[in-house]
Amino acid sequence: MADVPDAAQAFRGRSVVSADDFSKEEVLALLDAARAYDPVQRGDAPLPPSLQGRVLGLLFFEPSTRTRLSFESAMLRLGGSVLGFSDARQSSFSKGESLVDTIRVVEGYCDAIVLRHPREGAARLAAEVAGIPILNGGDGSNQHPTQTMLDLYTIREAAGALDGLRVGFMGDLRYGRTVHSLASALLHFDVDLCFIGPENLQLPSDLRDTLKAAGRLGSEVELLSDAGALDVLYMTRIQQERFPDPMDYERVRNAYRVDRAALEPFGPDLKVLHPLPRVNEVATDVDDLPGALYFQQTRNGVTVRMALLDLILGGAS
Repeated sequence: MADVPDAAQAFRGRSVVSADDFSKEEVLALLDAARAYDPVQRGDAPLPPSLQGRVLGLLFFEPSTRTRLSFESAMLRLGGSVLGFSDARQSSFSKGESLVDTIRVVEGYCDAIVLRHPREGAARLAAEVAGIPILNGGDGSNQHPTQTMLDLYTIREAAGALDGLRVGFMGDLRYGRTVHSLASALLHFDVDLCFIGPENLQLPSDLRDTLKAAGRLGSEVELLSDAGALDVLYMTRIQQERFPDPMDYERVRNAYRVDRAALEPFGPDLKVLHPLPRVNEVATDVDDLPGALYFQQTRNGVTVRMALLDLILGGAS
């Protein structure tokens, strides 16, 4: 559909394992391509079934609503079809089948696979053994690269650019894979980063070292009130399922919450993002603020994933 030959060449047949695997030029090419799919996602324009006859496998070893359904919606809108499972207990994994064997079997049934798995590195392993593209739908607390692409798209469409922004990340910085992916991707752009979270949920050491080496670590504070001016606030929930010790979770689960009053000092232009689901970290009185973008984020997931699938599977030209 989109006239983006350079992007098509870069993405065609390619796995999407980590946000770190893509150059600035490739990221921007995808974001530019996604704009052509926005009116289709809104139902304002028809789309030729560019992926008719193609099949996308959805292998979700962890629960998912937005990632699984947005990929499914994107593929169906492009004229393709989907198969897979959203509960590993319904697969041969419950009988002891290895991930490698599962991938080798399912790749015979489809043209690309979206994999969500609780183990860090699972998507990289799958990409190494598969003969078809693997798209990482989240691997443990490691990465969630397609979420990063839709986050970047949401920020750029709302703010007009990615350069020149001050972006704050608040909440679970240690286990939040969306934080890890987006912070890494923002290294491509002229942004100032701020990290807001409790001491025991600060960035993992490898990411912190990467940001520090690039001179982009920015400030690390425990309170939102100490963050200073922000253009974007990226909220995350405290992820109970990632905590090895339940008592550690209980100590911080209600510690990071924003409401309209807490955001008022940042002014009316603040953009608030959240990968969802939220528990209680963003009050519902924030929903009506002009800068509350988290539900737009979810809609943009279809737009960006349509562009990505079309480019990877050869529909865009």
